[in-house]
Amino acid sequence: MSDLLAISGARIFDGQSWHDDAALLVEFGQVSGIVRAGALPAHAESVRLEGGMVVPGFIDLQVNGGGGVLFNNDPSVDAIRTICAAHARYGTTALLPTLITDTVAVNVAAIAAGKAAAAQGVPGFLGLHLEGPHLSLARKGTHDPALIRPMDDADLARLIAARADLPNLLCTVAAETATPAQIAALAAAGIIVSIGHSDASAAAAGAAFAAGASMATHLFNAMSQLGNREPGVVGAVLTADNVSAGLIADGIHVHPTAIQIALRAKSGDGHIFLVTDAMSQTGTDLTTLTLNGRTITRAGGALRLADGTLAGADLDMIDAVEFMHGRMGLPFEEAVRMASLYPARAMGIQSEFGHLQPGAVANFAHLSDARQVKSTWIGGNKVWGAGTRANAVHSG
Repeated sequence: MSDLLAISGARIFDGQSWHDDAALLVEFGQVSGIVRAGALPAHAESVRLEGGMVVPGFIDLQVNGGGGVLFNNDPSVDAIRTICAAHARYGTTALLPTLITDTVAVNVAAIAAGKAAAAQGVPGFLGLHLEGPHLSLARKGTHDPALIRPMDDADLARLIAARADLPNLLCTVAAETATPAQIAALAAAGIIVSIGHSDASAAAAGAAFAAGASMATHLFNAMSQLGNREPGVVGAVLTADNVSAGLIADGIHVHPTAIQIALRAKSGDGHIFLVTDAMSQTGTDLTTLTLNGRTITRAGGALRLADGTLAGADLDMIDAVEFMHGRMGLPFEEAVRMASLYPARAMGIQSEFGHLQPGAVANFAHLSDARQVKSTWIGGNKVWGAGTRANAVHSG
């Protein structure tokens, strides 16, 4: 078997341009080039796809669960493996298992699981997202108020130590419960700091961004809103050129008009990117799930607590891309970039992820002409689709 794969038979979108009648060359898990289909290297092993298109694999920076597993309920390497496999069927090739506000013991267990997942090379594991517990009670959303608290020195030390054991670490904090000095220390340690679940003023959010926070968690949701005299976190995010923001694009969490306004307002190096905020239901027919002892019900395309509070999203990444293209009218290529290149840039990993240009990790999805996922490939290996074990396990 050759170490060089030549994948042809579908149109190829490399993240910037389309290539017709071409082949994607993959060597040792990385993209080595795109060539004419009739000019394949003699020693390449040919893989022929049946039409459709190849696009960069999706990157999801906020994934609470999948495949029947919620990371808070099972902070283990096996859970991470299940979550990554469940989302692969929807074209996601790299994700951050996300732990929302919980006890110190659960946080420690989650970090240990992430370290083990990295050591074992779990396909699709990109690192961890720790969302809380250093949030605002006023904007708690579904987070347990009994567990929310300001960051202290021990928390700061634990997070900095965790970064050394993980490929990537994203932390969501509120601008009023983590000080600028703490945010600066986190950023200096290589941690991506995101502002979310925050009721801060625009000035306080701006101070957090100046200190090193470079992202906002699920734009518009669980944050102070844009007002005429107080622009809030939303206003600070939309006018901070170097700040990126995750967006739950399901038409439920954010009204399409608000999405349109945000897209028009955001400029500079920071981009709006797509997240699913998915819970354990992804890839299953579950109608209820449990978080911190509270029941979440799945109905009408949403997940809600008994009081109606949104609790994560009933969304997968290919549907988020389709929403931005079909409902919001974005060019398909831009919708794909919102699910691949832009989250990669937000994490600072765009040299290897988010596109299919030479040197990138060979993460991609094969879509039908109707934009349905036919197969998913991670590091040049097919992890979901016809003929793979993952397809048999997760196709129900």
